[in-house]
Parts: sequence; C-alpha cells; structure tokens
Amino acid sequence: MTPFGTTSDGREVNAIDIATGEIEVRILTYGAVINDVRLGGLPMTLGSPDIAAYEGPLVSFGSLMGPVVNRIRGASAEIAGETYQFEANFESTHTLHSGQGASHEQIWTVEAQSADSVTLSLTLPDGLGGFPGNRNVRVTYTVAGASLTMAVKATTDAPTLFSFANHSYWSLDGAVGYAGHTLTIPAETYLEAGPDLMPTGQRVAVEGSAYDARTGLTLTADDTQFFDLNYCIAEADGPLREIARLRSPEGREMVMESTAPGLQVYDCGTIDGAGFTTHHGQSYSLYGGLALEAQLWPGAAHDSSFPSIRFGPGETYAQTTRWSFSA
Repeated sequence: MTPFGTTSDGREVNAIDIATGEIEVRILTYGAVINDVRLGGLPMTLGSPDIAAYEGPLVSFGSLMGPVVNRIRGASAEIAGETYQFEANFESTHTLHSGQGASHEQIWTVEAQSADSVTLSLTLPDGLGGFPGNRNVRVTYTVAGASLTMAVKATTDAPTLFSFANHSYWSLDGAVGYAGHTLTIPAETYLEAGPDLMPTGQRVAVEGSAYDARTGLTLTADDTQFFDLNYCIAEADGPLREIARLRSPEGREMVMESTAPGLQVYDCGTIDGAGFTTHHGQSYSLYGGLALEAQLWPGAAHDSSFPSIRFGPGETYAQTTRWSFSA
C-alpha cells in the first residue's frame, strides 16, 4: 500500500497494487476505485494519477457506486411502508448514484491484501444520503492470469435498498477513445428511457433497433450514437455468465462476466475532464471511454416487476463481476 494523495478535505488516500505475470491493477481506498488496469503495460481503463480528478469530473471513473447506482425517480422511495427522501441531484428531480456521501466518495478500510488480492470494507451509517439502515459493505478484488474479479457483499440492520456497480470506463488500445471498438451483448431487450433518461418501465426488443449488439455493434464514440441505457441480461441474479464483450480495432479484447441481471452502457458523451492527465499521457475528452456497469435494473425502486433491490436484516446483497483480457 502506497500514498496516492490527499482529498480537498484532508483525507489520506492510498493505492494498492495487485498483479500477475499478465496484468497489473491499482485499487484506491477512495471510492474502492479501479484506478488502473494494464495488459502488457498498456492501460485498458480510464483513470488519473491525481486524486483531485476523482473529486471533480472523473468522480465515477472506476468507482464502486452505491448503495444504489444509477437513478431513483423523484428522489424518493417507499421502504417497508415508509417514504424516504434522497438528494435530488439529477435534473433537479431525481437521485443519481445515491447523491453526496455515497460509497464512491468514502475512504474504504483495507481489511486484507496480498500480491494478487485486496479486500476493502465500508460502513454506511443509518440516514446517510437519506437511506435507512446501518450498512456494512465489503469488496474483494482478485487477479488471476489475465483476469480481474470483483466480489461485493453488503448487509443491513434495517430494510433498505442495495444496487452496487463498478463504473469503470474502458478503452482497450492504450489511448483515450473507443471509436472502432466492437461491443457484443447477449441481451434480447433493453429498458426504454424517457426524455429525462429515467426508465419508463417498458422493455424494448433490441431486434431492429440501434441497440442490437447480439452479434457485435461497431461503436463510433461520437454523437451519431447514444448510449445511456440498461440491457436486460436476465430476470434475476444468477451464476457468473458473459454479459458483454468489447474488442478493439487492434485486436485487444475484454470479456465481462457477472452474476448481475442488468448492464448499463454509457457512452461518456457528457464528461469532459480536459484539465486532468490520463494514464495514457493524454488529455481527457468527451467519449473517452465506454462505461459497462453490471447492476440490478435501474428503476427497481418504483417497479416491482424488476429484479428487486430491497434487502433487510438477515439478507445479503452480493455481486461478482469478472473482466478477462487478451491481446
């Protein structure tokens, strides 16, 4: 473990490096961030050596977002018969990524580490961000061969909402930008989103749409395509299964597996971190990397037909996601 930096409010952030003979990974105690993933020395994910970047426009880059990733309609939800209010930080109406004080803004505790694994833990107190329950979260990152596996578990002492997701942005050819990458997703449907990007509750068939990625979709990484939507991989959590495959023009490939039933794809078309340096030695720009977020379906706080994000005492939230790389 090595010092990484100090936040604007004086909190110390450390970095933990884990590696095999094939990949190198750097994890931060701030936000449980996947800061850097390298295959053959080339960076595969977007990150920064500057902690200020993660307090600024790169707040979601590599972070473990929770307790509820994505959006909650109306910044409120009914939990165990009571209505709870959250921060309205999206369109001044909805909640995005649980608002301030969420898991991606916290300093996590290192519980254990070795050459190929690190476990971090976090306690979210009752009422933080408006969410009920004293909640304990643990995440373990493990490398083996050319793969990185993330295992998340969370418990609560009161009924609450859980839906965590890693929010890494991927660009596989050692440069900023994913134009020409091919994205494959084995999903038959996606969630329709309204003008405010909130799920309407309707599922739409990918067949015949601009979002049919079943046999591979070439990405333009510009405003001729738009991605900020959830693919419906399955109806519930399940065994570890392939949920996405990303291949670069130079032949580097990432296979993403997860137990989660949803995959949010976001094109990074609204994030401009031009003031910060990347691991590539380049300046950040719009469409710098593709976010692939394994999670429970967004909108589930208000739609009982979606895979549930409701957990109570005696229950354990769990997600395992694995990224495997080749060149």
